[in-house]
Amino acid sequence: MVEIERKFLVKSNDFKSQAFTQNNIAQGYLSSAPERTVRIRIKGHKGFITIKGISHSGGMSRFEWENEIPLDEAQELLKLCEKGKIEKTRYEIKSGEHIFEVDEFYGENEGLVMAEIELNSENETFEKPEWLGEEVTNDERYYNAYLSKNPYKDWQK
Repeated sequence: MVEIERKFLVKSNDFKSQAFTQNNIAQGYLSSAPERTVRIRIKGHKGFITIKGISHSGGMSRFEWENEIPLDEAQELLKLCEKGKIEKTRYEIKSGEHIFEVDEFYGENEGLVMAEIELNSENETFEKPEWLGEEVTNDERYYNAYLSKNPYKDWQK
């Protein structure tokens, strides 16, 4: 139940032609406290609840528990979430033995495109596609819980 992931900015839209799936996502937070975020997500036509713990040193790994819930329950729970919803399209792209999830954000976070890769260990190697940009794994500004309260448009470079 430990998630190990790395995050990167995306420097071109070339990933779109390589995607094998694409889903719209809406999500909000019942709790955005770093020690325990509780997220409600609608991905496509499915609902999910996710609990994440605080990131370990280096920001690559942390506890994560996720369960699918009925769509109508997810829709109702989204109404109870803290202010600041995340809207994005998620693309999945195979690269070598791994899958990158690339999120193209909308609304208050328009202009942000970020890729994540889940790994089996913090030292695992992986192929880096040409469209992959700067690594932002250790930058908390790129956590979705942070983006829900501090939109990208307010602090982008």
